[in-house]
Amino acid sequence: MEKNLTEMMALSTDICELLFEKNIGNCRNKTGNLTEVFKNTLYKYALWLAVSDGEAKDCELTCVNDLLHIKVTVPEMIKEANRVKLDTDFPLEVPVFLKYAVLADAGRKISPDIYRNQKAQILLDTYILFGETLLAAYREVSKTTSDRFTAYIALLKKFLKEYGVYYTGNIKIYQPIEASLEALKGQPSHGEGSKEEKTVAENIADRQEEKNKTPNEIIEEKLAALDSMVGLNAVKQEVHSLVNLMKVRKLRAENGMKNSSVSLHMVFSGNPGTGKTTVARMLAEIYGALGVLKKGHLVEVDRSGLVKGFIGQTATRVQEVVDEALGGILFIDEAYTLCVGKGEGDFGQEAIDTLLKAMEDNRDNLAVIVAGYPDLMEEFLNSNPGLKSRFNKFILFEDYSGQELLDILKQNCAKQDYKLSKQAETYCKKWMKQRVENKPDNFANARDVRNFLEKAISNQATRIVSVENPDKEVLQTIEKEDVETIVM
Repeated sequence: MEKNLTEMMALSTDICELLFEKNIGNCRNKTGNLTEVFKNTLYKYALWLAVSDGEAKDCELTCVNDLLHIKVTVPEMIKEANRVKLDTDFPLEVPVFLKYAVLADAGRKISPDIYRNQKAQILLDTYILFGETLLAAYREVSKTTSDRFTAYIALLKKFLKEYGVYYTGNIKIYQPIEASLEALKGQPSHGEGSKEEKTVAENIADRQEEKNKTPNEIIEEKLAALDSMVGLNAVKQEVHSLVNLMKVRKLRAENGMKNSSVSLHMVFSGNPGTGKTTVARMLAEIYGALGVLKKGHLVEVDRSGLVKGFIGQTATRVQEVVDEALGGILFIDEAYTLCVGKGEGDFGQEAIDTLLKAMEDNRDNLAVIVAGYPDLMEEFLNSNPGLKSRFNKFILFEDYSGQELLDILKQNCAKQDYKLSKQAETYCKKWMKQRVENKPDNFANARDVRNFLEKAISNQATRIVSVENPDKEVLQTIEKEDVETIVM
């Protein structure tokens, strides 16, 4: 679940308060208020990025003030950066609050944990999003600043990876599970009427509204969302057919009739950016509404979330992920990577063998969907005798056409209150067509579209930032000059 920076900072603040409350690593006697440490470290981080090219600029200072509400002048900022020797100290040090989070996650020291041992990951992602937001606000980003940001984030990622608590976007859960107003009452407040509290309350209200819907309403809503997606006609037909089968099976069971055994496990084959994860998430909710699966949630994972470096660790980790997914769908992206590098010291095969047993043991309470490139999934399915036979549904997600990519681009623009000018649309249509006809090695379908739009928005911002009092039309229109220089 993607979140904006305000929401991520609110989550990070809650995590720091939780770590402090539980006294992880004896932090109460070492750091004082961990939330204040978090905010102060973000400030130093902002300073360090701002002075990377020798001096802080007005736009950089304004962004720091907007994000952290710290009123400082440019000279004060530079003086502070020099005083604490940021250039020599900051890039070498992992933030202390991140160390405590890693300790809590790696050692499973908080139980039950509404963050599912992803506290360190949430803090890291907040750091990444905070830095990206700062850089996006700069009129110009020097190579020194860009390299500084990239190197520091790499340092933090490496730290999480060393302790096995780094996730690559496939098993992240930004929303605390089973959150409720009652549970939140026991947590420290951000202040009466704060934006963070309202966001949490709105999220809870949204989930409550979802709970109040009938199963049929949920099913029809998810199928309508699927049908509204661009392209994927064959996939839509397969999903509708599958849902109809499950509906009839449910009716037969309710009338005391027998049903033959049906495996819920599936193979989604397709290139990146073809909607495999999105469809899997919809299917999980539909299965939950049908009562086919008890919870109807989706757990996403890849090799890094399953394979560990020592004997016995991999089997334990796979079982933990399976336990988390029970009652829902376990979605394994790039599943074929589990069977590469079968030399000594690789435990991918152990993950496959453990997964195979779990699929059989929990066949009535777990659906496993494995996904990846079409030409590599066959190797995965043949990596263990009997693995392929566990899957009864094979769905191919075909690449999008040039027109479909353009439709996705226009759809994404509308979602973010942007629109293409006629000249820009003509250029994009030609660009999408050529990209499909001459697919590069890194071709990624809808992901290409997302990256293309992000670059277009950045170029548009650079173009109009000096326009005095731009009106709504100027702010929302992406012109040809914003897209014709994009290189991917």
